[in-house]
Amino acid sequence: MSTTQSDRLRELLAPLVAAQDLDLEEIEVAKAGRRRVLRIVVDSDEGVELDACAEVSRAISEKLDESDVMGDEEYVLEVGSPGADRPLTEHRHYVRATGRLARLTLSDGAELTARILVVDEDGLDLEVPGVKGRRPTARRVEFADIAKARVEVEFNRKDKNEDVNDEKEEEA
Repeated sequence: MSTTQSDRLRELLAPLVAAQDLDLEEIEVAKAGRRRVLRIVVDSDEGVELDACAEVSRAISEKLDESDVMGDEEYVLEVGSPGADRPLTEHRHYVRATGRLARLTLSDGAELTARILVVDEDGLDLEVPGVKGRRPTARRVEFADIAKARVEVEFNRKDKNEDVNDEKEEEA
């Protein structure tokens, strides 16, 4: 049974990333001119800070230098987090996106933008924003009915802590 370079990299690096309390989300080896670029995406329930990326990058670099998994060609190592508009592909991604707005493409081709309220083993409880002054509506979507999902970037959404602070200011 032959394994791909990506499989070999995942096998080599997953324990290293897990030791840093991070999840190894993605590995990509791409050609960039004469060099190759090894992109590694890591995440955690609390997100990933720059210092954590730097620390795991150093550990990965040392591990790669000890192995032959990248071969003799030059490569550039990039370690980062999934970004604000990350795709949701695993159950843990949906759990981490609870409270966030997401764009879902359903298996029947319909598109839906809604806030993720609850995630369980079978699917999502969503709040679909109201249109033209109407109230939001509740909707249940099973994971089996989701073809694609991605977190939507919100620039004007208040954080829950801001709502509490605003209420305290109004009471004073």
